[in-house]
Amino acid sequence: MEQRSLPLKLGFLGGGVMAEAIIRGIIEKKLVDPSSVTVYDVVESRLDLFQKMGVGTCKNSFEILHADVIVLAVKPDVVSEALKSIKDGWKPEKHLLVSICAGVSIGTIEQQLVSKSRVIRVMPNTPCLVGEAAVAFSCGSCATTDDQKVVEKIFSSVGLASCVPEKLLDAVTGVSGSGPAYVYMFIEALADGGVLNGLPRDVSLSLATQTVLGAAKMVASGNEHPAKLRNAVESPGGTTIHGTSTLEKHNFRTAVIQAVTAATNRAKELGGSK
Repeated sequence: MEQRSLPLKLGFLGGGVMAEAIIRGIIEKKLVDPSSVTVYDVVESRLDLFQKMGVGTCKNSFEILHADVIVLAVKPDVVSEALKSIKDGWKPEKHLLVSICAGVSIGTIEQQLVSKSRVIRVMPNTPCLVGEAAVAFSCGSCATTDDQKVVEKIFSSVGLASCVPEKLLDAVTGVSGSGPAYVYMFIEALADGGVLNGLPRDVSLSLATQTVLGAAKMVASGNEHPAKLRNAVESPGGTTIHGTSTLEKHNFRTAVIQAVTAATNRAKELGGSK
């Protein structure tokens, strides 16, 4: 029988879209067998979906505690209620809690579990749905090196996973959490520019999308800094330098930097309000 690379039982407290994406990723990468995953959710149709995937389900959140790793995947406003439902059976020596709840600090979670609970907070983003997530995570004071390795394996299955101090997770939200929306806006605008200049909309959108995908892959190769790659396209007196100089004239880079800062500041505000 094939040896799985993550010999642990996983439980998902909440079975929304992000939880589904993570589960599909770890199953496709064969990190676990579907039978080693259990999901609890209050929505019956979500449980039906997971059952069709071969994943176990339960209708009582307390049953999820048979798992070793519990992924907290509920809306931030019901975190307290969710943690209260499992607290009496929580065993720090057995359980690792991995939270993907936006804006809920490690300290807030630790206070609502028993002493010395192992907690890791994760900030995923929506490209998790296509296996191209940019994920950052932070470890609580009681989380072990092995716990960190488990989280890296889980989230590397749906993209890139990096460990950062928790104080930087708000900036992560500004870059990778909100970042897909900035990219979507750029693709939309790039395609609209093509339409303005005579391209059929479907052709222009396809070209814009593939251009962003290809450029991102060149940066991801790690061989050159983005500025150097840009300079290589900008021939003296050519079309590209005229285009990029126009972007500079309209403060393109400044606008993006300010967008990241605004999103970061809002994340801090939301975190402070909990």
